[in-house]
Amino acid sequence: MNSTSKRVTLRKIQESDLETLWNYIYKEESPEWKKWDAPYFEHKQVPYEEYKRSFLTNIEKNNDHQHIIEAQGKIIGTVSYYWEYEPTRWLEAGIVIYDPGYWNGGYGTEALTLWVDHLFVTKEIGRVGITTWSGNEPMMRAAEKIGMKLEGRLRKCRYYNGVYYDSIRMGMIREEWTRTEGH
Repeated sequence: MNSTSKRVTLRKIQESDLETLWNYIYKEESPEWKKWDAPYFEHKQVPYEEYKRSFLTNIEKNNDHQHIIEAQGKIIGTVSYYWEYEPTRWLEAGIVIYDPGYWNGGYGTEALTLWVDHLFVTKEIGRVGITTWSGNEPMMRAAEKIGMKLEGRLRKCRYYNGVYYDSIRMGMIREEWTRTEGH
């Protein structure tokens, strides 16, 4: 699957992409993007060879669950999904823009739009959701822009840097996507 919008392309991860991804994800002990992506979870370093071996061992599954986001011919992030509970078809999507030069410019919203569309087209699901925290306002804005609604707020259950934050669940059902996107 390659999906393209005005400024971004989503595509499967190739072996030649792994070093770039590893540099974004693991090269630094505290990468800038991690301040937004669940910073209350420990960020563990993984050696490049281990990362590469793990990805290639499960390449088909990994490429189903995660895709590259490219802008201007450059890898800037990834989109992904995971099963919250597969037997009931409960799926959650995710997105990370690793390159700060592409934050707050609409790239994430475009990528999330393409990814949600891909998930509704390729998966037998009734809903796509995201889970974030109240400190990640850009993620909540992107989800809202594509039509997701606030479905749940667990108050003060994420403690980070001396502050309690809420856990946020947002989502949309297939009928809302079809209505808003004209599919």
